[in-house]
Amino acid sequence: MTAPRKPLRDVVAPDLDVLFCGINPSLLSAEVGHHFARPGNRFWPALHRAGLTPRLLTPAEDRELLRYGLGVTNVVARPTRTAAELTREELREGGEQLAALVGRYRPRVLAVLGVTAWRVAFDRPKAQLGRQPERVGGAPTWVAPNPSGLNAHHQLPDLARLYGELREAARS
Repeated sequence: MTAPRKPLRDVVAPDLDVLFCGINPSLLSAEVGHHFARPGNRFWPALHRAGLTPRLLTPAEDRELLRYGLGVTNVVARPTRTAAELTREELREGGEQLAALVGRYRPRVLAVLGVTAWRVAFDRPKAQLGRQPERVGGAPTWVAPNPSGLNAHHQLPDLARLYGELREAARS
């Protein structure tokens, strides 16, 4: 039996500097076929402010990330209105699938965008933001804040600074 087709395709290639991993697609992202498509999501501005892209990309340009050594995927493929709708089982199964994807494509750094999803998917209930002691699929793994506009704990300058640290980690 083959795995069901993902409603939002991964933007991935071998040997990326950073593979960003969101929690799961929004309903809008799945509808339009591009990552982080909801208005108010700060992923694209954070990448640009961090110096990871030379200009502000739009969600429709998500495949352009590959030109800059970056990629994007999700822990869970199922689109939802909010990540809170996901089950523990979905997150854990998604973590296993993510490890397989990372092992196949071998990015220099995996960046999981969302500490709560990381804690559940990888059974790390006390994990904090930053570099994690374990690797996923062989890659050094960082947990960074989720860029959703619903995440008020981290503002755009914080996201840009933290995302910029990921490229440095990939080069060290």
